[in-house]
Amino acid sequence: MDKRKRMREIQQVQIQKYNGLIHGIFYSSPSPPVLSLKLLILPIQTHQISTQIFASPLFSRLVLRNSSSIIPRRKLSLHQSSIAIVIVIEIILLFMATLISDSAPWKDLKAHVSDINKKHLRDLMTDTDRCKSMMLEFDEIFLDYSRQCATLDTMSKLFKLAEAAHLKQKITSMFNGEHINSTENRSVLHVALRASKDTKINCDGKNVVPDVWQVLDKIKEFSDKIRNGSWVGATGKKLTNVIAIGIGGSFLGPLFVHTALQTDPEASKSAGGRQLRFLANVDPVDVARNITGLDPETTLVVVVSKTFTTAETMLNARTLREWISSALGPQAVSKHMVAVSTNLKLVEKFGIDPNNAFAFWDWVGGRYSVCSAVGVLPLSLQYGFPVVEKFLKGASSIDQHFLSAPFEKNIPVLLGLLSVWNVSFLEYPARAILPYTQALEKLAPHIQQVSMESNGKGVSIDGVRLPFEAGEIDFGEPGTNGQHSFYQLIHQGRVIPCDFIGIVKSQQPVYLKDEVVNNHDELMSNFFAQPDALAYGKTPEQLKSENVASHLIPHKTFTGNRPSLSLLLPSLDAYRIGQLLAIYEHRIAVEGFIWGINSFDQWGVELGKSLASQVRKQLHASRKKGESVEGFNFSTTKMLTRYLEASADVPSEPTTLLPKI
Repeated sequence: MDKRKRMREIQQVQIQKYNGLIHGIFYSSPSPPVLSLKLLILPIQTHQISTQIFASPLFSRLVLRNSSSIIPRRKLSLHQSSIAIVIVIEIILLFMATLISDSAPWKDLKAHVSDINKKHLRDLMTDTDRCKSMMLEFDEIFLDYSRQCATLDTMSKLFKLAEAAHLKQKITSMFNGEHINSTENRSVLHVALRASKDTKINCDGKNVVPDVWQVLDKIKEFSDKIRNGSWVGATGKKLTNVIAIGIGGSFLGPLFVHTALQTDPEASKSAGGRQLRFLANVDPVDVARNITGLDPETTLVVVVSKTFTTAETMLNARTLREWISSALGPQAVSKHMVAVSTNLKLVEKFGIDPNNAFAFWDWVGGRYSVCSAVGVLPLSLQYGFPVVEKFLKGASSIDQHFLSAPFEKNIPVLLGLLSVWNVSFLEYPARAILPYTQALEKLAPHIQQVSMESNGKGVSIDGVRLPFEAGEIDFGEPGTNGQHSFYQLIHQGRVIPCDFIGIVKSQQPVYLKDEVVNNHDELMSNFFAQPDALAYGKTPEQLKSENVASHLIPHKTFTGNRPSLSLLLPSLDAYRIGQLLAIYEHRIAVEGFIWGINSFDQWGVELGKSLASQVRKQLHASRKKGESVEGFNFSTTKMLTRYLEASADVPSEPTTLLPKI
């Protein structure tokens, strides 16, 4: 994109933003808006300065000509002039700002790509000093990124890019509770969810940590009652099964942690035969799978919805409410259903006691909410609060490492910078997450959401179209399953940077007499071999020396030079699971901070939901009133009509029918 065109776009975005603000100031009541409170200390001279600025050709050119008659021609009060001067200065500074791709470090990295393209990993890996410099350890977590297509010079240039993007300041702003989610005017404070009680983290002038621990203490008390049997169901039986209803971040994060804990010896022992299931999809098949084999008498349902209005979640909640009511009577709902929500009015209207609602806050994004009541409540019901508290402490340890460690020794920062390098410079759009433990089978789906919903953006945080690619396509599968699935592509097809995650001590070791190696060593043999296979490849010369038939040599050649990094954890208990979660959360934030995007909103999910509401109304009208399909394009009309005709046996006034398997 032409730089002048991009600058004009930036100017137009800011003009639109400030026209509304200026209009409010000049037509407001004599009492200044909240924004002006911190400006009251400005000296009297600001009145004179602001008058000069409003009269300047620059202000006239940039603002007045775009503002029609929004600014009245009358003398400004001191309050108004104080605000106006700050606004105008900010406008001018913003007009002077550029995207990160216009910075010297970005351009330097762009030029550096040609140097890297001349190097092969099999040569880079011979440099022992380079390899040593690309290894680090924190709290027994070992990171090796020496198999990245990068040199020490590359890393130096990436650190300069981080400086140009003000990465340190942005990280600090997040931890300080500043409203870095500017499109929704919110703080981003998932780090507060796992902070120790004596930590102080402010949001809008208030320390939120006491509020967090008030909810955590309530969860501990409630989960203890359920687990020890002092809280029982409507018929007096212990509640040993839990179904958590939620979607997106209310589902994928808790499911990842639950799956990872299931085979941990401490967590498994603490679970004591209890069951935890997650109902996310509105598909009735998901309902059927969740309730199959469960007795309403011994089941507790946790409904997770901040507003208590999420369409899929609330339909599933009403379905399970009917499942409970039809078996135990409507009065049983209050003993068998609880909520994670802030809308106590709708919670009570639904039939759940508001005292059994667990809060979280608008500074917690859904995909970052596993450490809130969203995840902590169902996980504590399953494993007990002490196990979950270890998980929170693990995440907190990485929070502090991320905030305080120098970038050269900062695991999330290094991973984030390398992702930016791979995506925006080497033009590798995807990333494979490859944990060599089955316990982490739900890690990739969770990180897929955190990453792609956070950084799947095409505009800067100021609304300017990006002239470069941002965001990663994330996917993955545990090793060695993935090796028999998509590794063919990553070895001989597209270049896809890979994250290999290994565990030193298996959660469930197996030893067999007379085997060459134990089961875990067999697994880890592949963990160590695959990165080298991707890096080195296999040349035609090597194949010839092995007497491979000439017609097969092109098929058996591996080009190599395919980047990867390896993370080695000492074990996989609750603490380490928390650390792994936080590493990826902060890595993704680093990417967004560098790209200059808002990683904490998700407007891209709204359009489809809006259109689905129109379809929902049409289905209702067609089912109930026999109305024909109208108001859609030809393709959608054809598909909808076919669907309705083929499902004409669906009753227009159905009686309650629940799935049975």
